[in-house]
Amino acid sequence: MGAILELHDLHTRFPIYNAWGRRTGWLRAVDGVSLTVTRGDVLGVVGESGCGKTTIGKTIAGIHAPAAGSIRFEGHDISTLSPRQGRAFRKGLQYCYQDPGASLDPHWRIGRSLSEPLAIHTGLSRTDRHARVREVLAAVGLPEGHLTLYPHEISGGQQRRVGLARILMVQPSLVVLDEPTSGLDVSVQAIVLRLFLDLRERFGLTYLFISHDLAVVRLMSQRIAVMYLGRVVELGVTEQVFVAPRHPYTRSLLAAVPVVGGRRVSTDFALEGEPPDPVNKPTGCAFRTRCERAEARCAAEEPALRTLANGIQAACHFAE
Repeated sequence: MGAILELHDLHTRFPIYNAWGRRTGWLRAVDGVSLTVTRGDVLGVVGESGCGKTTIGKTIAGIHAPAAGSIRFEGHDISTLSPRQGRAFRKGLQYCYQDPGASLDPHWRIGRSLSEPLAIHTGLSRTDRHARVREVLAAVGLPEGHLTLYPHEISGGQQRRVGLARILMVQPSLVVLDEPTSGLDVSVQAIVLRLFLDLRERFGLTYLFISHDLAVVRLMSQRIAVMYLGRVVELGVTEQVFVAPRHPYTRSLLAAVPVVGGRRVSTDFALEGEPPDPVNKPTGCAFRTRCERAEARCAAEEPALRTLANGIQAACHFAE
């Protein structure tokens, strides 16, 4: 399988203004990220809140404009296209919001929300649109009676199914899932995750799976990218990263996961304190202010993401 999505040195910035409306700086939410997503795979993206993982997803989907770098989707550079020009390409690249209820118009019944993408992106007749809506609604496990309900009349888990159904209407090839299980009961999470896997097989989908839940990412993804302050600090096959993490930040994340019995993957790194201000990042390695093994070189030189002997990529001067 070839690459369906390629990010090269992607940057996304947001301006910082003072009380008088004058720009005083930039928040570098995504700071030089390069990733490749293979068709049919699931790439997990993890990290603390504020690390830039959601911003990456929204930049790929065209919600945020990149400041620099390129986004190639199915061989086409979509990073410089206007919304009108990019519509044909972005139909195949869909974004699943963290709060699906907030992304549904509260004044529209479910049926209208599901048929809207077909009216915008296809030339199907009204009859064919209704047939497509019923077909996809059944695929996500919801009864036809839900078409007459409003978003507030269904549960959070059902709202996520509706959000997935609306995305599948236009037959995408890549779906960005942003915290798709947050706020759900454990039992509902299991049902939703199984649905993701079933839909992936049925419709040939590729997922970019953004989550802070390491256990869910380990279950769902073939490869994982660990982010810190807008940059990828570790990238590799999921099981290899979980069993033998190479970057101190990854080891700290895994050491912080609660364990009922058993043995932690890593116990020699304790993640303490808050991440630095993203507006004024530390020189050199951004993680050095929280790393127990930081040396003078870490302050003077920013480590590059390099491939190690086991195939894992890590941005640390001392990773082996």
